[in-house]
Amino acid sequence: MGTTVLDWLDERLGLKDIVAFAKKKTVPDHKYSFWYYWGGISLFFFIVQVVSGILLLMYYQPGPNAYDSVRQITYEVDFGWLIRSAHSWSANLMILALFIHMFSVFFMKAYRRPREFGWWSGLTLLGLTMVFGFSGYLLPMDELAYFATKVGLELPKTLPGVGAVITELVQGGPEIGSTTIQRFFSLHVVILPLLYIPILALHLWLVQKHGNAIPESEAAKPESERRSIPFFPNFLTKDLAMWLIALNVLAIMASMFPWQLGPQADSLAPAPEGIHPEWYFMSQFQALKVLGEVFTGKLAIVGEYLGIGGFTLGGILWALIPFYDHDSKNGRRARNATYIGLAALVGLMVLTIWGYVGVS
Repeated sequence: MGTTVLDWLDERLGLKDIVAFAKKKTVPDHKYSFWYYWGGISLFFFIVQVVSGILLLMYYQPGPNAYDSVRQITYEVDFGWLIRSAHSWSANLMILALFIHMFSVFFMKAYRRPREFGWWSGLTLLGLTMVFGFSGYLLPMDELAYFATKVGLELPKTLPGVGAVITELVQGGPEIGSTTIQRFFSLHVVILPLLYIPILALHLWLVQKHGNAIPESEAAKPESERRSIPFFPNFLTKDLAMWLIALNVLAIMASMFPWQLGPQADSLAPAPEGIHPEWYFMSQFQALKVLGEVFTGKLAIVGEYLGIGGFTLGGILWALIPFYDHDSKNGRRARNATYIGLAALVGLMVLTIWGYVGVS
C-alpha cells in the first residue's frame, strides 16, 4: 500500500526526480565540515519559532490585556509555560546560531564570488531576526520587557533630525503603551514574516545553486584529494542528527530554566536597577555607555553620534567585504579580512561580557 501511495505521489509531484537530484548533490567533507550544520540549526530554531508562535497566538491578546493574556498562558493554560519558554529560548538560540553561522561563513571566505548575494541575504536575515527578537520582547509587557524596550528605543532618538520622529512612529506616541504593543505585535507576526520568508527562500536557493564553500586549506589541495559525501542520505542524516541535538538543548533549557514573567509594567515606577537590553544588543549598549562616560556634558551628544555612527559604518563595511576580498589570488587581502573578522568577533564578545559585568 505504501508503494502504491508513493507511486501515486511520484506521478504527480516527481518525487523520484527530487530524490535523484538530492543523491547527485554532494557536500565537501573535511575537518571544518562541522560549521556547515549551523545554517540548518538556525533553520530548525526558526521552524520552532513559527510553530510555538502560532500556538501562543491562540491566547495572546495585544493591547491593554497583553500582560493578563501572557499570565494566563504561563499559569493557567496546560503546558502554556512550556510553549512560551520554548518560544523565548529558541529565539535566543536562533540568534546565537546565526552569529556562529555568520562568522563561520566569514572565516571560510564563503562571501567571495559568486556567493556575494548569499552573504548579503544572510546578513539581512540576521538583522531581521534581531528585529524579531526586539519586537517580541515587549509583548509580555512585564516590568523587565517594558524598561528594556524603553532603553532600546533610546538608540534611534540619537539620529540627527529624524530620530525623535522615528521613535514616536514606532511607539505610536510619546510613551510606550497599548498602541506600541499593537504596532510591535503587527511588526512581529505580520510585517517581519512577510519580509523574512522570501529572503530565506532566496538564501536557501543560493546555497543550493552555489553549493558549500570550502576553506582555503582545502582549496589548495589537488581536486583528486578533496573528499565529498552525497547530500542524500549522508549529509541529510547528519543534519537531522544536529537538529535532534538542538531539540534536546532547547528542551533542557525550556523545562529546566523556564522563561519567567515579572510584575506588570508600571510606567510611573522607577526602572529596576541594572536594566539592560537583550544580550544580542549588549555590545552596542556597552559601547554607547562607555562613550557616554568619556564624552560628558555638552559633548555627550558627540559620544552618542560616534557610537551609532561607528556601528553603522562597521555594519556597512562588514557587508561590503566581498568587494575587498573577492578571490583567493590576493593573499594579503585574505589575511587582512581574517584579521578584520577576528577583531569583530573579539570586540563583540568583549563588549558583551563587559556590559554584563557592568550591570551585575
